[in-house]
Amino acid sequence: MSSEWKRRIRLFVQRFWQPTSACMTCMPGSWGNLMSLVHWTIALQTGLLTGILAVLLTFTPAAKLYTNRYGNALIVGCLTAVGDAFSHTSHYRVPVVEHVLTGVVSGVFALAASYLFADRARRIRAVWARVFG
Repeated sequence: MSSEWKRRIRLFVQRFWQPTSACMTCMPGSWGNLMSLVHWTIALQTGLLTGILAVLLTFTPAAKLYTNRYGNALIVGCLTAVGDAFSHTSHYRVPVVEHVLTGVVSGVFALAASYLFADRARRIRAVWARVFG
């Protein structure tokens, strides 16, 4: 398997967990209905759509945005909002609020992950070593 396809598979996995987590966070009653199959179905569908869109974007010049952590977070947030809008209708009174909120949370997750997991999770390992010594 070529390194380009390995990178795309890794990108898909990353773009799958961030929107899924964001969708579970932003849906009304998500923390109360954590074991709800309906909520998980919607969240997984959002993650799947966002992951597919992220991989399709690697075939365009916009793939350069993935190299910058802020550009990456922006792309992930926008793709998550689109994926969430296609997955389900909004549960809030104003139709686009939930989708935009899910996109923003997903972008924040992507930005946080870029800091925490950079350099083979150097920051996490340093804190772990400091705490558990």
